[in-house]
Amino acid sequence: MAERTTAAASTLLLPALFVLLWSTGFIGARLGLPHAEPMTFLGLRMVLAAALLFAVALLTRAPWPRGARALCHVAVAGLLVHGVYLGGVFWAIDRGQGAGVTAIIVSVQPLLTAALAGATLGERVSLRQWLGLLAGFAGVALVISGRLQAGDATPATVASALLALLGITLGTLYQKRFCPVTDLRTGGTVQFAVTGVALLVLAGATESMHIQWTGEFLFALAWLVLVLSVGAIGLLFALIRRGAAYRVASLFYLAPPFTVIFAYLLFDERLGVSALTGLAVVVAGVALVNIRPRDAMR
Repeated sequence: MAERTTAAASTLLLPALFVLLWSTGFIGARLGLPHAEPMTFLGLRMVLAAALLFAVALLTRAPWPRGARALCHVAVAGLLVHGVYLGGVFWAIDRGQGAGVTAIIVSVQPLLTAALAGATLGERVSLRQWLGLLAGFAGVALVISGRLQAGDATPATVASALLALLGITLGTLYQKRFCPVTDLRTGGTVQFAVTGVALLVLAGATESMHIQWTGEFLFALAWLVLVLSVGAIGLLFALIRRGAAYRVASLFYLAPPFTVIFAYLLFDERLGVSALTGLAVVVAGVALVNIRPRDAMR
């Protein structure tokens, strides 16, 4: 009986903890960016995460991708997901766009993925999911319009967030098609390393690469490396082992509400009625796309 109770508790707690940790990624960027330029900050994070995952992969004897072709596929997926996605997010936040607003814009990822899945993966999208797509885009439009009017976002920062959205969407589809069985420890090592080098090269060409090694920056860097890049992946493994893999994708899209709350508590980022309404519409759209009929009947 005790074992059954513990298992039930962990089934609820692990996904909740995963959502909480993932939502703090936007807050970590907001906290650290005043002390380092975006590509420099992100490149350093990637290199440190690669080193840590490399150590984990060696200690756990994780299998590595076989052959140059497999490595290239893993690297391309990593550049899209970590380079384009995180690069777009960090640049937008560095230019003054709210962490909560940025999180809401990129939360459309599951909706855009469903729209492209038919053409790229041959997956059928139902009418209910198309309704969710339309609702999600309508919600994001409400958020963007409200923030543009409030001056908390600009066309350039919105474009950067939309580029990030495109990067994580294409990266997810690419990984699912070309490297779906790659071990997350070794695959993550390759992806973080390649992305880190690319971002540091970009930083060298476009930024001063100056870093203010304040306590706030060190905390943000440590949080993003240990809690997000390593800790969240550990939770992901735990969820997959417990048979919750098909639910994991939807967990990513529960992060924006928590990001909005954290941004309000820590940075006093306020959202107007249109933005909050847009957030609710986005969540409803994601639910339409991701919740399976049999789940709703339980």
